[in-house]
Amino acid sequence: MEKLQTFGTYLKKKYSQPVKKIPLAVGGFTCPNIDGTVAKGGCTFCLNDSFSPNLSKNRDKIFLNLSSGENPLLDKQIAQVVEQINETKLSFQKELGVASYLAYFQAFTNTYAPFETLKKLYDVALEQKDIIGLSIGTRSDSVEDEVLEYLSELSKTKEIWIEFGIQSVYDETLKRINRGHDVKNIEEAIKKAKSYGLNVCGHLIFGLPGEDQEMMLHSAKVAYEWGIDSVKFHPLYVVKNTILANEYMRGEFTPIELEEYLDTLVKAIDMMPKEILIQRVTAGIDDDSLLAPSWCGMPKNYLMGRIKQELAKAGYSY
Repeated sequence: MEKLQTFGTYLKKKYSQPVKKIPLAVGGFTCPNIDGTVAKGGCTFCLNDSFSPNLSKNRDKIFLNLSSGENPLLDKQIAQVVEQINETKLSFQKELGVASYLAYFQAFTNTYAPFETLKKLYDVALEQKDIIGLSIGTRSDSVEDEVLEYLSELSKTKEIWIEFGIQSVYDETLKRINRGHDVKNIEEAIKKAKSYGLNVCGHLIFGLPGEDQEMMLHSAKVAYEWGIDSVKFHPLYVVKNTILANEYMRGEFTPIELEEYLDTLVKAIDMMPKEILIQRVTAGIDDDSLLAPSWCGMPKNYLMGRIKQELAKAGYSY
């Protein structure tokens, strides 16, 4: 039985103790395909509340972008970061006894703001007790060299990761989901981040509209070849109040079935270079905003049990 290398085991081995991510949502952050810079409406599947547990209480009417001159929200954003870190740390300590953390800038695009704002927020997060590093979720069209340079400098003493939503390596798919950039843009951003010596996590979605298993696996293969250091695998699920929900209700989109997802996941791991870490093997939501597929609303323990069972059949321990 081959033991798969997970992000958690990597961190535990490196720091001699478990390390957990603390998800952060910063008010005033948005995306260039929401604010009209590259597109409007956001990705068709995206309702950020379903991905970030700290988002709904941290919304703002002012939104930043790369060319914002002033940031009247900065003091409020700093307070949000500190509060979320302290609250989540307390919860993790009570439940799991964990004492070391990565501050995970999760909701929206977390490099899509002026450099001075980003630097201050990253620094504030790192100043908090027991925070050993950062993981920054972003888009390939929203990272400036100045940010990469700064993260590279931080990485000399801290655990720094940048997470890119790859989703698919097919331009027709990216266009259909209203991504707002092409595949070449993703490749260039990942390779540039790697040239700065940064650790890169790539997100891949299985079950995107119009894609079959061959296309999903090709996306995984290409992402590996770009040099990502870790990967998150997600099934595409439909939540209410999204463009994808409308497509689903009109019968224009059929969600991936559990058996196909499991088979695709195992095959994607089969072809994955051994040095790549696995950060996630599924995703779901446990409230009534989920429309489909129903299996994405299954209890997490049950779903993980199914995944581990299929991986074990293929000779993997997860």
